[in-house]
Amino acid sequence: MTVKKETGKIKAAIIGSGNIGTDLMIKLLRHGENVEVTVMVGIDPESDGLARAERMGVATTHKGVDGLVAMPEFMDIGIIFDATSAGAHVKNDALLREHKPDIRCIDLTPAAIGPYCVPVVNLDAYLDHNNVNMVTCGGQATIPVVAAVSQVAKVHYAEIVASISSKSAGPGTRANIDEFTETTSRALEDVGGAGKGKAIIVMNPAEPPLIMRDTVYALCEAADQDAIRQSVEAMVKQVNTYVPGYRLKQDVQFDEIPADKPVNIPGVGRYSGLKVSVYLEVEGAAHYLPAYAGNLDIMTSAAMATAERMAAHLASH
Repeated sequence: MTVKKETGKIKAAIIGSGNIGTDLMIKLLRHGENVEVTVMVGIDPESDGLARAERMGVATTHKGVDGLVAMPEFMDIGIIFDATSAGAHVKNDALLREHKPDIRCIDLTPAAIGPYCVPVVNLDAYLDHNNVNMVTCGGQATIPVVAAVSQVAKVHYAEIVASISSKSAGPGTRANIDEFTETTSRALEDVGGAGKGKAIIVMNPAEPPLIMRDTVYALCEAADQDAIRQSVEAMVKQVNTYVPGYRLKQDVQFDEIPADKPVNIPGVGRYSGLKVSVYLEVEGAAHYLPAYAGNLDIMTSAAMATAERMAAHLASH
């Protein structure tokens, strides 16, 4: 791994020249403080992402990871972003480690080879890991909220609904629907702190396309509602520092479920306590993708935030 002496930045490559990879490249080229993108990797020589990379002075290959490891630039790369698919990432990670066992991979697919990473919740614990998983767009948007509630009261069950424009759901997203629901559900438990998690994704065909909306329902023990509200609002502000379009759509809502009228939650059982409802909106920064594609923007923004912290950590050691 090489830290570029004149800039102090760690060099990186992006695998996947589609919408997510291209948006991430533009973000890093414009705003990266600790990371420098030097290679864009694709498999379609006619892709717009590769063409843009060439115009912006980034080296390219259309021969996938095999092409990347054959490039002279590969030896200096310390961080890899994988914006392909869950199945492809498993193969990519294995091939990369044959050549550089300690290379850092930031996985934007639902493959989850490495631990789930949500920057505002648990990144500090994984700064030395060589593969971290960015969960899913719905996970990045909602897990911080569940974690915020968990900081105040034990969350027995968390259910999230991620509603995205169908126009923002490319081939990778559509191919990974099962992985999305499974990965997000597990991460709601492992990272968010919920006893049981459930995730639903809705692809809305409305015209004009709608901005990403996320709904979080958390069933928790009775607790101070003001404390929960303040915890959620503080967490939203933290996410907003790296995803400027991330915001509450309305005030946090509370419903008390009395002990004499419990509800039945599959996998949880009879429940009484407090229901917390949080409604979020994620507007994209429109660096490459349209503003309504907040689902893609939050993934690239979270990946960039993770890489920036990792690079600063690596440069300091």
